[in-house]
Amino acid sequence: MINCIIVEDEPLAVTLLENHISKFDQLKVVGKACNAMEAYQILQTKNIDLMFLDIQMPHLNGIDFLRSLHHKPNTIFTTAYRDFAIEGFDLEAVDYLLKPITFERFFKAIERVLRNTARDPETDFMMTKTEGMHRKLLLSEIVYFESQGNNTKIVLTNNESLVSKSKITDLESLLSTKGFIRIHRSFIINSQSITAFNNNEVILGSHHIPVGRSFKSEFDSFIKVVSKRSINH
Repeated sequence: MINCIIVEDEPLAVTLLENHISKFDQLKVVGKACNAMEAYQILQTKNIDLMFLDIQMPHLNGIDFLRSLHHKPNTIFTTAYRDFAIEGFDLEAVDYLLKPITFERFFKAIERVLRNTARDPETDFMMTKTEGMHRKLLLSEIVYFESQGNNTKIVLTNNESLVSKSKITDLESLLSTKGFIRIHRSFIINSQSITAFNNNEVILGSHHIPVGRSFKSEFDSFIKVVSKRSINH
């Protein structure tokens, strides 16, 4: 099941999106918001897989709202304006739908989402340049990333470590929808590797990673989502 949120201030547009979404058994609307602040509150309290996001909204437009998020859900922009398409795709949006949104066009966007979410985690990988070579790494074998200036140290499940010629900020935008979370200015961790945590640190097997002060709120929200998924709280 793919949990969706609709961020839209036009009632007719909301109704149309709900009607389109209802035709897919895999999609479930778990929240609706009229503006960015309402959407932010929902994102903090619910596990959202897909966001339908209008651009022209009061107070804060959709482009700036998505850009401000540390962890971006898969996003499909819904708008009456073509002018923002380039910015939308620069933010790695899944698609950019122009109103009025036909079901045929909507179907193509959702098919892309379903195709992406159906990928086997064991085949999900990244390419990184290290020691003069381009190396393929399965995301499932990565425990955490540690910033080292313009480079990033990558620690693997077999305790091997290597240095990538990439900044951690560039990796964050790439991995934010892949089960990784930034918990410190210098660290991004694989959520699947967490074995214990408290308010100040996260334990990944034998690795103890600090939780940065400016990342505590986001990490707390992430843990709430994980706790709701677990069988024993």
